[in-house]
Formats: sequence, C-alpha cells, structure tokens
Amino acid sequence: MKCKLRQACRLYQTVLPIAFLPMLMLAACGETEPRSRVPSAVQEVVARIGEQIAQEQYDQIYNESSERWKQDVTLEKSNEVFKTLRAKLGKIESRSLTYANEQENSGGALKGHVFILSYRTRFERGEAGETFTLIEENGQWLLARYLVNSTLLQ
Repeated sequence: MKCKLRQACRLYQTVLPIAFLPMLMLAACGETEPRSRVPSAVQEVVARIGEQIAQEQYDQIYNESSERWKQDVTLEKSNEVFKTLRAKLGKIESRSLTYANEQENSGGALKGHVFILSYRTRFERGEAGETFTLIEENGQWLLARYLVNSTLLQ
C-alpha cells in the first residue's frame, strides 16, 4: 500500500507542475499594460498636454480644453494651478499608464464619451499620481479635468 502511495505522490509531483505550466504561460501572455486599449487619438492629446506643460504653454492648454474645463475654472486659475505644479514638483521626467477607463455617460457632469487615464508620473522632485479626464466634443478629444495627487503639493 505504501508503494502505491509513493507512486501517487511522485506522479502528483511530476504532473502538477506540468499541468500548471500552460496556465502560467497564458497569464504571462496577458496584457500587462493598459496602453493598448487607449486609442491613439487619446494618447496624442495626453502627450500634447504634457508637452504644453513642459513648455509652460498654460494659456494654450486652457484654450484647447473642453467647455467643461472652462466652466470649472478661469484662465487665471488654470494657469495658477499649472505654475504651482511646476514650482513644487518640477518638470515631468516620465509617465507610466496605470489605469484607463472608457465611459459613455448619458447624464451628469461628464455627459458623453469620456476617457479617464491615470498615470504614475515621475517629476524632478518626486512621484505623483496624475489623472487626465478627456471628453469627446465635435469628434475631438479635449481635456475636461486634470488632477495631480502628491504629498509634495501640500
């Protein structure tokens, strides 16, 4: 009886790792970066806004933003926020997408086709969470909200 039990144990020790190998391979082949789900037009808007921030073109960011953005904040307040970010965090060094969500909202503050993109962003003086909310208006993706979360801003 012990012999059969040992044989069964050896079989399990040999078969189980082999049986789990395909599952591990499938998990490894899964999407690890949500970027591929984000349309290039949306990625281009985030890149453009990033360039405008780097070049301190804050008026341009405001002027090219959605009506929603302009309802929430004045040009002066928008510029003040970006200047404060630059003063406290410094220039953006890198940005890594951590979350992307596409929504179709029938009501609320963000009515319509919306993309919410969250990044782990490295600035000169530290890291922060950066969230872009883009809304589609007249076939174009425009900035509706922008949020940076960092202890350096306190």
